[in-house]
Amino acid sequence: MLDLGLTRKQLAFQKQLRHFVDTEILPVARENDLKHRVDRNIIAQMAKLGLLGVTIPKKYGGSGLDFVSLAIVAEEIERGDAAFRTLLSVHLGLNSMALLGFGTEQQKKKFLTPQAQGKVLAAFCLTEPDAGSDVASMKSTAIRQANGSYLLNGHKRWIGYATMAGHLLVFAKTSPEAGHKGISAFVLKQGMKGLDTRDIKNKLGLWSSSTGEIFMKNVEVPPANLVGREGEGFKIAMYALDMGRFTVAAGALGTIRACLEHSVSYAKKRSTFGKEIGRNQFVQEMIAKMVLNLETSRLLVWQVAWMKNQGKRDTREVSLAKWHATEAAFAAANDALQIHGNKGYSDDDSPIGRYFRNARAPIIYEGTTQIHKMMQAEHALGYRSLNG
Repeated sequence: MLDLGLTRKQLAFQKQLRHFVDTEILPVARENDLKHRVDRNIIAQMAKLGLLGVTIPKKYGGSGLDFVSLAIVAEEIERGDAAFRTLLSVHLGLNSMALLGFGTEQQKKKFLTPQAQGKVLAAFCLTEPDAGSDVASMKSTAIRQANGSYLLNGHKRWIGYATMAGHLLVFAKTSPEAGHKGISAFVLKQGMKGLDTRDIKNKLGLWSSSTGEIFMKNVEVPPANLVGREGEGFKIAMYALDMGRFTVAAGALGTIRACLEHSVSYAKKRSTFGKEIGRNQFVQEMIAKMVLNLETSRLLVWQVAWMKNQGKRDTREVSLAKWHATEAAFAAANDALQIHGNKGYSDDDSPIGRYFRNARAPIIYEGTTQIHKMMQAEHALGYRSLNG
């Protein structure tokens, strides 16, 4: 039975994270954002707290916590700065959890353990310039050589922390003619001959995060770096996306909550026409919508956390949570901007502009809103079964 109450340990963990965000992330969030600076000090502190391996078993260097705890981490971190929740999604949700689910024991010891300990950052390399929602159209190839190694060629784009990651989980076609059934997954290490990474500049938001692209030209990868079997790459990617989407949805709670808290505070301080603007029904409507969306989004997120803790497949539920929560976060940021007026439009006066800019990307990555709508409709119509 789904239990919506947090345990004492989870409440203490939540309190610890809120203190961390309030004292370490928020005081420098504006400066990091405006200077487009990735704060390695905060990443190091996240690693020290065990956040980069929160759901990885202790035997592989992680904290061994459950998915409710992961939801708490994502929410609290995004309340501070979505750039670091993005790191959590990419490093842990997409890469490390995929290695935990499909990696060999040797791969877990060699790659997963240092990732969980925060000694090495990890990236997830699926998207290409012409292959995002349509994964099967990827052009990257991995051709097996006579000595058993694979030669990888291709270009991946919009890769979180591409230039900072020491380990890259790369998807490429070992059988190009087989569509999605011909995709395989490999671990590449930064510095391999023929592998190059580059940052993407001038993004709309997430200025204090790292986003980039990777270029592979005859990169020789040993067979020991193949994750799962040949042709299992699509399955691995979809499993990873179910994990990543969970952290994105949970993180969105942090944006909604921050926008709600700032809006309530401002609406009670700002007066026009002789009364607090919080007395105006149009302002109350926007705040009420934030409250509704925060509560409904949290219910969807915690339902997924419960399912993951039970070992149940949750593709349908996590899709619904990601769709609803990210749209709700952008709506909250938009309404918060309206409530704050010109103060919300200036980064000198309010963090609302940062929340607004950062809330736009999650509606696109890890499945656009339109992809999730299609998934939900086709499941309801019986055209596909999302949970197998």
